[in-house]
Amino acid sequence: MPKAPSTLPISALFGVIKPSGLTSMAVVEEIKQLVGTSRLFVEGDKLKKANGSRGKTKRGKHDRFPVKIGQGGTLDPLADGVLVVGVGKGTKKLSEFLDCVKEYRTTCLLGCETDTYDSEGKQVRVTPWRHVTREKVEGALDQFRGEITQVPPIFSALKMDGKPLYEYARKGIPLPRPIEQRKVTVHSLELVDWKGSKHDFRWPEKKFSEEEKKAMEKALQGVETNATIEDEPEENGTEAPTAFVLRMSVSGGTYVRSIVHDLGHALESSAHVVTLTRSRQGRFSLEPTENTDLPCVPFEVFTKAREDVGEIDANGWAEWEREVMDRLEIIEGKGIDKSN
Repeated sequence: MPKAPSTLPISALFGVIKPSGLTSMAVVEEIKQLVGTSRLFVEGDKLKKANGSRGKTKRGKHDRFPVKIGQGGTLDPLADGVLVVGVGKGTKKLSEFLDCVKEYRTTCLLGCETDTYDSEGKQVRVTPWRHVTREKVEGALDQFRGEITQVPPIFSALKMDGKPLYEYARKGIPLPRPIEQRKVTVHSLELVDWKGSKHDFRWPEKKFSEEEKKAMEKALQGVETNATIEDEPEENGTEAPTAFVLRMSVSGGTYVRSIVHDLGHALESSAHVVTLTRSRQGRFSLEPTENTDLPCVPFEVFTKAREDVGEIDANGWAEWEREVMDRLEIIEGKGIDKSN
């Protein structure tokens, strides 16, 4: 039985296990609907007002949500794993998780470059991949360890002169200058699983049209005189392209997709991400190993509670609240009392 704080409401941080396929914002919105009606996080007078408005489809223009809630580091829709959520004054601590050490596990698929550097995007070009061996991959990893510089994807929301990079690429507007490199640190990087062709992953079905290729070439020619995008098809074969799994520990601001993309180039091929799991974000971990590590709450706990709040215990706590209390870090709220 989790211990409840003796002083309510509290401000707190907790980790959620985000599923693949949802945006980070969608995950927070789902949790928000429960948090806003819980005495664990909301003051009594605000709680009555919130509970009184249950079932309303729209909030009034001047209505404020009874408590602040946010997340400390967006995960792509494709990605799953640790997403740190802050409630109340816990939201002021979220910036700590933007620059903290994070751990990832990612599956890379060779032979195809995509606009987003992952399987959610379109094929930009295909390249030979059969020459790539496990030994070649392991040999190429060293250049991506330690302090490195990365160039963010051209298909990203980062802005240059007030315009998102993806807009230059889609409209064929030449980049006014090279995309600014950023320094990041890769604390560890290792190949942990060589799948070869024994997997079910496939390249994206959507492909760049000739017009889209020309537009991207034009955008790149603003900074690369001879920028071209051409397919270099592999010789005929029936086996699936090679896939392998990397595990890494990196500093904040690191683009895992860019590491995989750049690794593909270093192997004289191309590559993109097909699975991505964030296994650690600061002290929140899928598999806690240190005494200071905190486990995370499965997202299904919240979706289940949204459909059916479940059993309420003798102290008035719902199942989802007990699950959260067992895994949270209190930012404000004194003491622990089992009988609360």
